Amino acid sequence: MDTENRVIVGISGASGAILASKMIDTLIDNDLSVSVVASGPSRMVWQQEMEESFGEAIERWSEHNKFEIFPIGDFTAPIASGSYPAKGMIIVPCSMGTVSAISAGLSDNLIRRAADVCLKEKRKLVIVPRESPLNAVHLDNLSNLAKIGVTILPSDPPYYLGIKTIEQSAEVLAQKSLVALGISEQLPEKMQYMGPTKK
Repeated sequence: MDTENRVIVGISGASGAILASKMIDTLIDNDLSVSVVASGPSRMVWQQEMEESFGEAIERWSEHNKFEIFPIGDFTAPIASGSYPAKGMIIVPCSMGTVSAISAGLSDNLIRRAADVCLKEKRKLVIVPRESPLNAVHLDNLSNLAKIGVTILPSDPPYYLGIKTIEQSAEVLAQKSLVALGISEQLPEKMQYMGPTKK
């Protein structure tokens, strides 16, 4: 298994399950190794927002021989250790509770522990925050993470691309995430800014 090109995907209980689904699909489409850990609340959100159940998604992803998934409370999982090579980690979607915990250095579940490992090993950590409006505490926590090198990647739609659907927006976010993780050098040409659309 190609652990050097492994990406850890944390899925927290914020709204935006399609963002996680599209992110994992994109990593697998790029033949990258993928380690997933999902919180209990994220599975409940998934059930509410997605037509495909989380179990069905796992079965589909498991057909890729570089895919693995770990329980949220499994601190014996290899991604809990800095000795397990990984390209980096993305938490998508990322709740403000998870942002707060990582900012405070808490490692009380596997998502937060894996994020802490990325920070201490100076690996790329990308966070896709999902909350609106943001209060001062949220902004302070996000600022603290940005100051130590975490990439904060909001899931705002790229209106300049003429996005028509939520799925298209999630696809662009996944591609932007590959750039943030250092996997791609730039967005695919079809997703790059081409100037204002003429009427």
